[in-house]
Amino acid sequence: MLRFVQSDLAAVLQVPAFRLYSASRIAAAMAQAMLQAIIAWQVFELSGSALDLGLVGLVRFVPALALSLVSGAAVDTYDRQRILLAAQLVPAVTSSLMLAAIATGRDSLILVYGLVFLVGVASAFEGPARQTMIPALVPRNLFSRAMTFNSTLQSLSAVTGPAIAGGLIAWQGISLSYAAHLCLVLVGIIALVPVRISAGARTSSRGGVRIDAIREGLGYLRRQPVVLGAMTLDMFAVLFGGAKALLPIYAVDVLHADAAGYGVLIASLDVGSLIAAMCMVALPAPTRTGRALLLSVVAYGLATMAFGLSVWLPLSVVLYAAVGAADQVSVVMRLNTIQLTIPDELRGRVTAVNFVFVNASNQIGGLESGVVAALTNAVFAVVSGGAACLVVAAVVAARIPQLRAHQAQHHAPLEA
Repeated sequence: MLRFVQSDLAAVLQVPAFRLYSASRIAAAMAQAMLQAIIAWQVFELSGSALDLGLVGLVRFVPALALSLVSGAAVDTYDRQRILLAAQLVPAVTSSLMLAAIATGRDSLILVYGLVFLVGVASAFEGPARQTMIPALVPRNLFSRAMTFNSTLQSLSAVTGPAIAGGLIAWQGISLSYAAHLCLVLVGIIALVPVRISAGARTSSRGGVRIDAIREGLGYLRRQPVVLGAMTLDMFAVLFGGAKALLPIYAVDVLHADAAGYGVLIASLDVGSLIAAMCMVALPAPTRTGRALLLSVVAYGLATMAFGLSVWLPLSVVLYAAVGAADQVSVVMRLNTIQLTIPDELRGRVTAVNFVFVNASNQIGGLESGVVAALTNAVFAVVSGGAACLVVAAVVAARIPQLRAHQAQHHAPLEA
């Protein structure tokens, strides 16, 4: 079985277009993770306000939410590779502008927010375009392995990107970090340019982005309980189970840790995600993805509850890594369930809606955790959130039996 998995992964990596796509993916993902860390540090340097830090995520999320349906229809209408290249040019331009502003002493909080807003607009198109390219690059029987490998690259980037940004800021300051981000974005663009997609897999202009095209995507979701159930399950699990917003309080008040302990704690989530991603690359892909998705959400809820009850830092680090590992499995199972189910002509619109679900749960989840913690305490907020994940998994499993019984059809033709 292990030999089969290795040959499966080798077959994926032997596809020249996917290798170039993967190189572009890891460069772009590292750049994105770096940029988030750079902006957070710069905002804190400029204002020192926790509210201003919180507004960064909101400024980026608003355009992504507002443009989600339009971007999905655009990805299904026009050339996805060109959309992705155009979206990648935006962070390159914004970093160049920020470097010029820093050099001339004109950097400000308003400028940072403006650049974050532009990056948010670009991300509304980049996410669906990049995700929907994978099925056009590899055969269907290798799609699950390609998606898992792609998720591993994302986890690796989430770990290394902020670390590189922090090291560069400590060494030479914010300017060098922006320069490194710009270089990574350019590497991602250069690697993506020679990628060739088969003519049968390309989309073409059909009279522009139309309202009925958007309605068509939403109508498809209403008729597909498996796809909608997978999105709903993941959204509410992250909404209720997210403990990330409370980590500073947890580290200081519950675990009595210093800044170094807080750093280890916050990094353990991404380390757990990376370990899980690497294991999924090495192990056979499950065919019963619906059941695997439900079980991973249950594991996520249980690990969150255990983390909330721990008062010992080493144990909390291990448990928070388990939270990250369960979340990573959930992400891969959800993406496999969605991408192997939807027809190619609707892939962009459905993927864009999925991105809205994910981004909304991340942003609102932090607010939910903060409100519950303010009304009660941090421990109750985390433990109750984990318990809510179990309730969500049980309700979705009971109300959507199609998801519970769903099996990935790796060799079946795409839906008409």
